[in-house]
Amino acid sequence: MSPLEFVSGLAFKYLNQSQIEGLRSTYLKTRISLYPAMRRIYGTFDAASLRAHLEKRVGTDFEILMVHSSVNHMAPMYTDGPLELVKMLMEFCGPSRTLAMPAFYFGDPKIGGAYATFSKQPRFDLRRIPSQMGLATELFRRTPGVFQSRHPVYRIAAIGPMAREMTLGHELAKYPNGVGTPFDFMFKNNTRIIGIGKPFQVLTQAHHVEAVMGDEFPVPRGKGSGLEVTVIDGKEEVTARLTGNGLLWNFNIWKLREIMNQQRLTEWQFHHVPMFSTRANDVTSDLLEAARRGVTLYERP
Repeated sequence: MSPLEFVSGLAFKYLNQSQIEGLRSTYLKTRISLYPAMRRIYGTFDAASLRAHLEKRVGTDFEILMVHSSVNHMAPMYTDGPLELVKMLMEFCGPSRTLAMPAFYFGDPKIGGAYATFSKQPRFDLRRIPSQMGLATELFRRTPGVFQSRHPVYRIAAIGPMAREMTLGHELAKYPNGVGTPFDFMFKNNTRIIGIGKPFQVLTQAHHVEAVMGDEFPVPRGKGSGLEVTVIDGKEEVTARLTGNGLLWNFNIWKLREIMNQQRLTEWQFHHVPMFSTRANDVTSDLLEAARRGVTLYERP
């Protein structure tokens, strides 16, 4: 675990949201002041250079490419913008492969988290409410031809030959990351998951196993009735039920390094920008095998 990962983990464990935001603001201001030195030390790259790197490092053996990204964390080495990143990724996939990105929404910060927000405002406009996963994901979400899954929190945006099938019926699933969701679809198909400017801390696929195993998952689960939310998709309205995984122990994604080997979960840096690569099937399969031995990403409080 890097020093930044360690400090981030401590912050989320011991600080409230206001303190976390203050710490993040201080970190960003300090980082910006170091931009000139960082460019001299690590060099720079544009979208075209990044594509060449992905072609060499990741390859094209996939049907679906799921991308977690942060243009902010690529700065100052990355010299293009979020739109150039999105265009490059679409060209990298080409017409025969499907590109997907998270377009998650975790609630109005002025109200609280997703549950607090939807308790007060139980309607979610699929087309109007933006992604909170960075500007690149929002630009991608708005791109003509992109399909969106109808989940008010774990919405997935996708374009390509498998996009419609991948995003269909998400609002009907019992769990947001389980059977009948895009995460289940990625598990069942040849899906490469990569992070650009993000460590694997953002790997939502890691929650697929707990939903798939249900009551057999070896972590105690609380009871909850969920919350009904109306999803507005143009002129159509559908009902989705928000149900968290209900697990009572603390989630520790960094334990994934102990469960997956370095060939199946690869981490590296490109011009000091954090990158990772894995396959959806490998993530779920390895976590499933571990859970059957009583090993999970959860720890007793």
